[in-house]
Amino acid sequence: MPLPSTVQTPAIHRRKARGGRLLRMPFLAPLLAAMLLAGCASTGGMHPTAQAVQPAQLGLSVGAVNPAEFPKEDWWTQFNDPELNRLIAKALADNPSLQEAQARMRQAQAAVGVAQSSLEPSLNAAVNSTRQRFSANDIYPPPLGGGIYTENQALLQGRYTFDFFGRNKDQLQAAIGQARAAQAQAQAARVVLAANVAGGYVGLARLDAQHAVLQRTLAQRQHIERLVGDRVRAGLETTLQQRQAQAEIPQIRLQLEQNAQAQAQARHALAALLGQGPEATAKLKPDLQTLPLPALPTSLPAELIGRRADVVAARWQAQAALAGVKAARAAFYPNISLTAFAGFTALGFSQFLAASSRAYGVGPALTLPIFEGGKLRANLRGQSAAADAAIAQYNATVVNAVREVADAVSDRRSLQQQIVQQHDALRLAQDAERLAQQRYQAGLSNYLSVLTTENGVLQLEQIGANLKAQALVDDLALIRALGGGYATPELPALPGATAEASATAASPQTPTTPALPAAPGSAARP
Repeated sequence: MPLPSTVQTPAIHRRKARGGRLLRMPFLAPLLAAMLLAGCASTGGMHPTAQAVQPAQLGLSVGAVNPAEFPKEDWWTQFNDPELNRLIAKALADNPSLQEAQARMRQAQAAVGVAQSSLEPSLNAAVNSTRQRFSANDIYPPPLGGGIYTENQALLQGRYTFDFFGRNKDQLQAAIGQARAAQAQAQAARVVLAANVAGGYVGLARLDAQHAVLQRTLAQRQHIERLVGDRVRAGLETTLQQRQAQAEIPQIRLQLEQNAQAQAQARHALAALLGQGPEATAKLKPDLQTLPLPALPTSLPAELIGRRADVVAARWQAQAALAGVKAARAAFYPNISLTAFAGFTALGFSQFLAASSRAYGVGPALTLPIFEGGKLRANLRGQSAAADAAIAQYNATVVNAVREVADAVSDRRSLQQQIVQQHDALRLAQDAERLAQQRYQAGLSNYLSVLTTENGVLQLEQIGANLKAQALVDDLALIRALGGGYATPELPALPGATAEASATAASPQTPTTPALPAAPGSAARP
């Protein structure tokens, strides 16, 4: 006997009647009741208390910044070294650590899309077919009760959550903050990588310059040893002087061997930064003398400190934590949604898609936390503490940035004076060497005095190579401390930050910075 498309008992009719009355109830009454109950949940005393550090507290001036001011985005081009440009470009393209940071940035950006979806309606399709035995002692009468039939359903199910209390928007703001932080961290990794490549290049140039001076020193010591040996054989010197001259030769050879070992390690480290094998830098020979010393900036306003990507990342992380506090507070309020479905449902397949098998429904749903065992309050306290920690981390990052800049500037200025003194000393030593040469040519002294005078010149040349390399390293440290030319979009305000301070580091968006979707009501709410 064919089965009817629907079989209903009086109990089912009564249930539907009650459901119909529920659907016809005014929606406003439960909403108002829920809001009254939510008002009983106390969130007092649970809020972030940390304050963002002000530029004036650190002795920074806030003023206009020339976009072309030191450092620029491609700062390494100021060294006018095509080989260095090639190495940095290769590292930025192939370094695994930078690729990892960029992958984390893309992951955080994807999380923004997930959070954005909570503000949009959802629609799903569900099709299922279930073969089952219906109980003879349930609500279904014979022939359904006690029989085995196939229940088929094909439904479209929709849902929309009304974000009356801003919980979903705050979660989106938190996701955007984390994505912006990851974006800045990727830029910070880029700056650090470029600075490390340039530093490795300068270090290799220093070792190569030292090697050249050591080779000249070895030749000079060997010449001295021969002259002393001749004088010993002539009875003009003792064996003591000869042994002293001979002892200096293996010392110089030891220094040459140590230099060669250091060069090999420097080449290997540089190749690793490029994401390549050791052979990639095996023939690299940078010239320290051709690398110019960049000019120091005349002033360091707060905007330059704010260009540091790690400062920007810390600020966005603090903003994300503050948004998380708002979302945790919104969890105390009702969650109100509207659900609907439409489709076909029937027993068996004969009338599955018949008009009489249509099914549809719509209704609101309200979820209100009443007793959670302190879970919501604990979560709010935790989020508030996380926000305080994020703001403290931002403050520590700013303070550390100021210290690094101050160290780099003071070191560089001190080295400027040391370089001046070294140049003066080298000039005088070279004059002494020329005078010794003139006395030798005039027959007033032997050539051994000329070679002995050359010792001071070689030592000062070695010092000069070290000082210039260190000055370049300090320049790189200052470039890195000032953000390596990174430019930031407008940043969110933090608790305690004035409008002037919140504008710190705001500059046009760099072309290399990927854009993020804007949040609804994107103005930051401290």
